[in-house]
Amino acid sequence: MPAAITVKNLTKRYKKVLAVDDISFTVKKGSITALLGGNGAGKTTTIAMLLGALMPTSGSIRILGHDMLGNRYPALQKMNFSSPYVDLPWKLTVRQNLRVYGKLYNVPNLEKHIDKMAKELDMTEFVDRPVGKLSAGQKTRVSLSKALINTPEVLLLDEPTASLDPDTADRIRGYLDNYRKHHGTTFLLASHNMKEVERLCDNVLMMKRGKIVDEGTPKELIKRYGRKDLEEVFLDIARGTSAEAAA
Repeated sequence: MPAAITVKNLTKRYKKVLAVDDISFTVKKGSITALLGGNGAGKTTTIAMLLGALMPTSGSIRILGHDMLGNRYPALQKMNFSSPYVDLPWKLTVRQNLRVYGKLYNVPNLEKHIDKMAKELDMTEFVDRPVGKLSAGQKTRVSLSKALINTPEVLLLDEPTASLDPDTADRIRGYLDNYRKHHGTTFLLASHNMKEVERLCDNVLMMKRGKIVDEGTPKELIKRYGRKDLEEVFLDIARGTSAEAAA
């Protein structure tokens, strides 16, 4: 399948700190790809560069055929981003927040769209409640609904099920998988939930110290490292035992 995201020789340096070190990868259209790594591996910096929120030191990024360094705005209209660690205005209700973002994207039939999303993401009971009065798990669902407001072709997700109870998290994973199948959306997600990655993802990019050190499907990586699950693979790479494990 053609690539929705193409990254070549991407580098980000902060004075003496090399946050992202000459990485290259592609994300196929309609796939769900995980970007994994420990704290400080470079995941957040990479996602920020993909969004155009951070300029790279060098390298290139193309999303949906658009050069994100030269003319990112046509692609941004077809993209979105979700993170439970980025707050929405607390005094506005969920509906008011979604209305603001929907208008920014010129979403047609916006009120009906908001009601539909509230039902699908089990937010009906608090859609007219101020965001500041919601639980952490409720805010996670609101953040996801904000990211889906424009029915994006490319969606970048940071910890999509953070703070959710196991039942709700499982429902959200099923919802995202069905959403991808129905809309053909391309997902790139960062997660520390390895079971989630095993269930959802077609491909995994493993990052360490700003570099992509391995790539493959969850099953391929588990087999390559001779481990029982992806969490053990993650620990091998994070602790520097990956060379021995893969040998």
